Amino acid sequence: MASVIEARYPNTQTIAAFCEFIDSGKTISPRLSENGIPAYEVGHILPRELKDTDLLVSNDSDKVLQRHDLLTGGVGTIGVFAEYNSDLPASFSNNILRIRPKEHEKHRAAFVAEYLNSNIGNTQLVRGSRGSLQKFVTQKSLGEIVIPMLGRQQENQLVAEMDAARAQRKAQLAEADALLAGIDGFVLDTLGLSLPRSDFHQVFGISASNVQKRLDPHFHSPQFVRIQEILSQTQCETLNSIVTFSKEIWKSENHKNSTFKYIEISSVNPKTGEAYFNDVPTDKAPSRARMKVQSGDIIVSLTRPHHGSIAYLGSEFADCVASTGFAVIRDIATHVRRDYLWGILRTQLSLSQMIQRSSGSSYPAIIEPELGNITVPIPNMEIQEVIASEIKYRHNKAQGLRADAETSLQEAKQQFQEKLLGAEY
Repeated sequence: MASVIEARYPNTQTIAAFCEFIDSGKTISPRLSENGIPAYEVGHILPRELKDTDLLVSNDSDKVLQRHDLLTGGVGTIGVFAEYNSDLPASFSNNILRIRPKEHEKHRAAFVAEYLNSNIGNTQLVRGSRGSLQKFVTQKSLGEIVIPMLGRQQENQLVAEMDAARAQRKAQLAEADALLAGIDGFVLDTLGLSLPRSDFHQVFGISASNVQKRLDPHFHSPQFVRIQEILSQTQCETLNSIVTFSKEIWKSENHKNSTFKYIEISSVNPKTGEAYFNDVPTDKAPSRARMKVQSGDIIVSLTRPHHGSIAYLGSEFADCVASTGFAVIRDIATHVRRDYLWGILRTQLSLSQMIQRSSGSSYPAIIEPELGNITVPIPNMEIQEVIASEIKYRHNKAQGLRADAETSLQEAKQQFQEKLLGAEY
């Protein structure tokens, strides 16, 4: 690919010629410090930008980022380049490679980052990478990547077009998120209920007569008590009274095929409730691959249940195997719609009860008997249908928006490449 660039453009340069230096960061200690600065890891790197959530803190003063520095993963997840666009001090981990542009080249940083994120740049990066099981990029191989010099006007135009495409993608994803976030409000309005305001007091008192089997203060928080008061205003039943949890076990030693379809906790998107499976070699089946599932099952994550990793399995999940980290709901009472139950379990009315009945602070988990004790509003079938239909509509609409967002961005990337190399590439 480098030869193609050099043949097409009279003026090219290497990354090494573009930059002052290429270096890597330092190992970041998770310890917090009042004098520390934010520190980025590989997982914070996105195309052209950096995530600013869940940052660690570093005390390294000799590895401080400057505006227009380019960052990329040096090992594992390679091929994504971000530009640092802040004047605030920040550091970066030893798994990240930094490209510091020369002063007179800083105006080209956005274009160079976009170019490196394209298939053209990535092809050169991968060819120069090392390692078989886990790819890694050396400073030398990164510096050898060839980039075209198009002139400021043309480079800025290409960047502007990609910026517009990314802005459109963000808007579509935000619309999708808003549709899903609004489900709670719709469900509550349809049921004639409202959630209490956040009221997690550090100090509160309860009478001895209200203390049942749970003695932990968290369980008796006023927030959770208020939710039960609100639910008492409508027709409710415990989950145990309307469902049966499947105990069907899968054994790898009895499986005749070389692979099986496995659903782990991370296979369920907590935002959407959508699940997927991976084909896993039978002889390498994880010890937690034990729960046999089928089409129509509802699986509920027992670890961090309040995240909402709850999926309604379609026909493509027939004969799948799920992690023992899920509870599997199979038989459901005839007066409860499956799609309604899946939807109501993913609302804060249910998720709040799940965290109430969980144990553990940093990694809360709920056991199946406690999950069965949560209270579920059960309106008449007509209202269930209204709620289930609206939830399905919103999920389908959000799924379409996400698909359109990704398609539009891929088309913009293709146009970027074609403008650099021509339609034949």
